[in-house]
Amino acid sequence: MNEKVAQYIRTIPDYPEKGIMFRDITTLLMQPEGFKLAIDDLIKALEGVDFDVLAGTESRGFIFGTPIAYALNKPFALIRKKGKLPAETVSMDYDLEYGSATIEMHKDSVKPGQKVVLIDDLIATGGTIEAAAKLVEKLGGEVVKMLFVMELAGLNGREKLKDYDVYSVLTYPGK
Repeated sequence: MNEKVAQYIRTIPDYPEKGIMFRDITTLLMQPEGFKLAIDDLIKALEGVDFDVLAGTESRGFIFGTPIAYALNKPFALIRKKGKLPAETVSMDYDLEYGSATIEMHKDSVKPGQKVVLIDDLIATGGTIEAAAKLVEKLGGEVVKMLFVMELAGLNGREKLKDYDVYSVLTYPGK
């Protein structure tokens, strides 16, 4: 766990319900030195990783993914909620704790054979990023790494993603 980054994360007890320790990234984003530390840590995790495209999930994956794509001179592909992208898309349904959701990517975001790194701010149950990986694979891409700023180990998302190379800057016990 990167203790320097951890000091910029605010913990709010009992939000959104009793027993939950909410890890708030807004305090990280409001401190340039903390945000830089997180981005630098994620970039370091990509050393030696051969990839063609960085793809991030709406919306916090965009926040962390675009500066990395810029720094590494890589294209950035958007993974959005259904109905938000203007060109032809491919979609994937996935289950949430209470219901289901659909995410989409433009069909031309990833070409067959391209190696893709996925990024989001948080790995909890792993459902969203697993659906994102399936989208990339549906387009013929290969997910070579998944990056997260935080991981909530008590929700076992890493287990759902056991077939992927997963990296998180911070790991918190519990949910």
